[in-house]
Amino acid sequence: MRILFKNATLVTMNAQRDILRGDLLVDGQHIAAIGDSLEQSADQVIDVHGDLLIPGLIQTHVHLCQTLFRGQADDLELLDWLRQRIWPLEGGHDPDSLYDSARLGIGELFLGGTTTIVDMETVHHTEWAFQAILDSGIRAISGKVMMDDPNGDLPASLQETTEASLQESVDLYEKFHGQGDGRLEVAFTPRFVISCTDALLREVAALAQAKQAFVHTHASENRAEIAVVEDIRGMRNVVYLEKVGLTGPRLLLAHCIWLDEKEKDILVRSKTRIVHCPSSNLKLASGLAPVPELLRRGAEVSLGADGAPCNNNLDAFREMRVAALVQKPLFGPTVMPAQTVFELATVAGARAIGHGHDLGSLEIGKKADLAVVSLEGLHTWPRHHVDIYAQLVYQATAADVRLTMVDGKIVMRDRQLLTLDVDELKTSSTRSLQRVLRRTGLV
Repeated sequence: MRILFKNATLVTMNAQRDILRGDLLVDGQHIAAIGDSLEQSADQVIDVHGDLLIPGLIQTHVHLCQTLFRGQADDLELLDWLRQRIWPLEGGHDPDSLYDSARLGIGELFLGGTTTIVDMETVHHTEWAFQAILDSGIRAISGKVMMDDPNGDLPASLQETTEASLQESVDLYEKFHGQGDGRLEVAFTPRFVISCTDALLREVAALAQAKQAFVHTHASENRAEIAVVEDIRGMRNVVYLEKVGLTGPRLLLAHCIWLDEKEKDILVRSKTRIVHCPSSNLKLASGLAPVPELLRRGAEVSLGADGAPCNNNLDAFREMRVAALVQKPLFGPTVMPAQTVFELATVAGARAIGHGHDLGSLEIGKKADLAVVSLEGLHTWPRHHVDIYAQLVYQATAADVRLTMVDGKIVMRDRQLLTLDVDELKTSSTRSLQRVLRRTGLV
């Protein structure tokens, strides 16, 4: 399929950060041509009438398994949020409810121009989330959450042995990694140090090295969490993760709020991929990650919405806006400028997942992952003589996305999802939530 986008304002995010007025041709899964008034044969021509054509947004930390629980765990701090609500709810999932939860999240992501995610599932039924990823057409790095510590205060529904956790994770990797024409990559995803044994984390480090797979986990999100880690491991999170061999460019580490100087040095030196989730961090009262300092020191930072119960949405536009604004009262109005923030959601996200060569920008030969953003609303007007990055970060919303494409396939157009049946999904997900709430006794 050849699709020609005409009369676009191209926010390329190439090395020169060119913003061009012209056309873009998609041939199959890739961008085939960019230019002024392209005269190319195409199966479909889409005139975007000057709207912005942007790279598909990349979120490097989400929990599709939690989308079903939006609004079920509000106004709690992290450990209470997990122990009182989220862990019991995750443990109440069945295959159909997990499939619905993943589809619900993916639909929201497509409506907001997100084309790639790094996802952490729950302990059981992960293959059903993988099936939702494959059926919908999103690009994802995802994995089964690993929680094997018998002293981790886990509900019985989430408890697993070290051996079972490792074996299931390996089995999922062998079966699903690379499926969907490479759209699905499987990672090893221990939840965090508190819920994992030393033996499991060391074995995860060895497995990831052997398979050149990503590891996706959380660290240093909450001061009470850090106190527990220091009590059970005798050192702080990042120091411990380095000790067991997990730090490095294939570790995606969500949050990283409460870091000491030694930990910052480790993260920068090792090129560990830090994921900033500002809305979640505010809502759980966890704190503010020192992102301006980390960027200044050369750290690799990208953005994620986290889970719907702690955000309560998966909207990359809101996340960009919060990431830009939240640092300014502390460090001044020029910190975290709009272009820098937009880079975190595009090219930096692509680098974080090892896809800087084929994602994150609009360039010939790269994957055709993109979105069309309209600036016709009154909230984005006047649209002329205004910095485009500022419009994207400070003014545009998810509702301004008119089209989303992944791997050369249009998955949303004119606010209509093309790979998901919205009416069926609403009905099914409502039933699934009721079923999980009854099963867990949380009604």
